Amino acid sequence: MRNANASFRDISPLKVRRGRCECRSDMTNGHTFAPPVSLDALFITFLRVALCGPGSGVVWARRIAVEQRGWVSEEEFSDILSLCQFMPGPNVVGIAVCVGARMRGLVGAIAAACGFVLIPLMVGFPLGVFYLEHTHLAVLQRILGGVSSVAAGMLIATGIRMLMPHRRRPQAWIVAGSAVIGLALVKLPLLVVLPGAMLLSVFLAEFGEAGSQ
Repeated sequence: MRNANASFRDISPLKVRRGRCECRSDMTNGHTFAPPVSLDALFITFLRVALCGPGSGVVWARRIAVEQRGWVSEEEFSDILSLCQFMPGPNVVGIAVCVGARMRGLVGAIAAACGFVLIPLMVGFPLGVFYLEHTHLAVLQRILGGVSSVAAGMLIATGIRMLMPHRRRPQAWIVAGSAVIGLALVKLPLLVVLPGAMLLSVFLAEFGEAGSQ
């Protein structure tokens, strides 16, 4: 009992700074202890994503969840986004569900999803009705065109940043280039490009392992 109390005291306390979780581990047994993320933090975080990211929610979801909060790594966010491409519904809602579930399970997924959906329901619906009633206004069309251009640029920048951890892997550039050609130039459906890119990635990985042996 005395040894157990001593080992417990050896564990350094947790630190939380600027919203990013920092945990210290017991070097004797290699266990890492992370502070739990509160449900209100998940709700408010994805509420911020909805507020900051009109037309480009994926960009702000990555920036807040990966860079500011540190809840998931760059690789984990890429895996989540890849999974959400196959899930029904908007990608950002799927990201909120996956991140919330990773942090706090089912209740975390519900809190994150509700935080993101709250603003679109309260603000997006009236704005959509307003736009449908005033589509003939040239000023409104120019504003929406500018917002769409900014959102497209932010998505391209986010895609490049997500690809940077794999910049030393030629297979990643081949798969990414093939996806861009299939979507932008050949104009194939997304449901065709995604399975094709997945099969190409598996083939290149197997080919690389066979070549290394």
